[in-house]
Amino acid sequence: MEKFRRLTSDEIEMLKSQMCYASDWNAIEVAEDFSPENVRYARFSGNIRLGTFRKEFQLAGGMVKHSGIYYATLHNVTVGDDCCIENVKNYIANYRIGSGTFIENVDIILTDGLSSFGNGVQVSVLNETGGCEVMIYDRLSAQLAYLMAFYRHRPSLLSRLHDMIGQYVRSVESTFGTIGRDVVIADAGYIKNVRVGDFCKIEGASRLKNGSINSNEEAPVHVGVGVIGDDFIISSGSDVEDGVTFSRCFIGQACRLGHNYSASDSLFFSNCHGENGEACAIFAGPFTVTHHKSTLLIAGMFSFMNAGSGSNQSNHLYKLGPIHHGMMERGSKTASDSYILWPAKVGAFSLVMGRHVCHQDTSDLPFSYLIEQQSTSYIMPGANLKSVGTIRDAKKWPSRDRRKGPGKLDSINFNLLSPYTVQKMLRAVNILNELKRVSGDTSDYYAYQSGRIKATSLANGLKYYGYAIDKFFGNSLITRIMNAEFSSLEDLRKAFVPRSQYGDGEWVDLAGMIAPGKAVEDIVSDVESGRTSDLEILNERISSLHSEYYRYEWRWACKAMEDYYGFRLSELAADDLSRLVRRWRDSVVALDRLLYEDARKEFSLSGMPDFESDPFVRSVKEHIEVKSSLADQVLEKLDSI
Repeated sequence: MEKFRRLTSDEIEMLKSQMCYASDWNAIEVAEDFSPENVRYARFSGNIRLGTFRKEFQLAGGMVKHSGIYYATLHNVTVGDDCCIENVKNYIANYRIGSGTFIENVDIILTDGLSSFGNGVQVSVLNETGGCEVMIYDRLSAQLAYLMAFYRHRPSLLSRLHDMIGQYVRSVESTFGTIGRDVVIADAGYIKNVRVGDFCKIEGASRLKNGSINSNEEAPVHVGVGVIGDDFIISSGSDVEDGVTFSRCFIGQACRLGHNYSASDSLFFSNCHGENGEACAIFAGPFTVTHHKSTLLIAGMFSFMNAGSGSNQSNHLYKLGPIHHGMMERGSKTASDSYILWPAKVGAFSLVMGRHVCHQDTSDLPFSYLIEQQSTSYIMPGANLKSVGTIRDAKKWPSRDRRKGPGKLDSINFNLLSPYTVQKMLRAVNILNELKRVSGDTSDYYAYQSGRIKATSLANGLKYYGYAIDKFFGNSLITRIMNAEFSSLEDLRKAFVPRSQYGDGEWVDLAGMIAPGKAVEDIVSDVESGRTSDLEILNERISSLHSEYYRYEWRWACKAMEDYYGFRLSELAADDLSRLVRRWRDSVVALDRLLYEDARKEFSLSGMPDFESDPFVRSVKEHIEVKSSLADQVLEKLDSI
């Protein structure tokens, strides 16, 4: 639809005969081959542009409807080719509608005044009273949101980020809304100041106000029956349906919200899933999942998290109001009826059972159980390393990444063992050994972070952490050996030399992306100084940290490995490397056997007889064989020098 013309007098007369009315027929422009045959009982005002109406829509049940405009009032509207607009109870105003779109049985669709369509909305995440606001926009990533929410101590960074996003907001401001091509809007109520992307389906939504639905052909968005949304952005590939209500929310790519879920002042990033329950002021990083009616997530940071039924948290102490927040690091789970009193911090890949009110910080004890017995919190360090559930989760997340198309907003690292978690395990070993030294070997319990660690749990924790540390370092070392071409020990030592700029020091988890803290700090400093002042360049720099992960990981692993084992890679003999490979193999097999026994326990409870045929059990046994074979290959390669 490129060239337009005014209506002819014959066309005007035909439209009038078909019960059409216009405040000014001269303000209507039509496509060159426009035919008025399929425009009936329509009212026009303001500037109108109409395309051609040749297409027929095949509806469910075999129903066929011809494109056209029937029983509708349009004000300042452009209608693309082959659209069908029918039974608009009130009117459509100030919209540009793409070709092939089907709009039927709606109340009102309008743009009123200058709108940015949800861009620039301030979401009071984490702290309900304000102070951690995140400014949302169409291409917000989990990593950029993390910088805005957790770097409040860097006001110049926040100011720069708000300026950059503000420029984008101004670029999308318009007095006209857009509805993309091949969109379906049916049986909907009130739609105001909403921008709708291509191939979106809005079916039965009650109210949508001030938002963007960034649907596209590869990853369409579905908004279903009874949905009420205000001040929002919905990203590609997401489904929001079945009575969901949300306000001041960003919904990331491939998310699922349904079954009367309600959310306010919250951010949901890639592959989040919320049903039945409630979210208030949460930062839901990738793969945050909650299914149950009685579950409340409030004022917390989560990622790769599964909330049990009845799980909830409190964000105030009934004194200064809801000012507190907490964090459950990546991979954590809550059991049914768990409760945490914020502020608190739960270590990565930990399980929380019971009620915990003493504000524990177990971030340096990852893969732990935090269990309440008789109002006392008990910590079982490293216990989740031998849990079948932990490994199942790590395997399923990559396969459940439902994002489609090239424009993936969030950088997601799925690794269970990484510099981020291993640095914490190294600290955990020091903490547990220090507890033993201070309290003595004969103690039955050790006090840590207002909780208790049983002596047996401490001993097991040291063992489990030792296995996992050996496994990570061995994985890094063996990958290097297998990928290197060498004919002498000197050649191999050269292959061990790190080639990356970053990797040393502390690593951070930026809402799903794992990166060296120094690299993140350099990006932050460049934003503060103005050296990075473009959103697209900033997002590219963040993405490059993700793509360079394994190079950075090796640099960190080299230094950490040398400190942990007490050697220099540049001085190791082939026999020393062989001993490390055997140590890795023994640790991997030991962990797999723990998983095997954990699976056996659950199998015996289920009453199922054929334990050995279970797919997970088979995969554990195969993993032992594969890793043992890999160790033999590496040892053979080392024996050749």
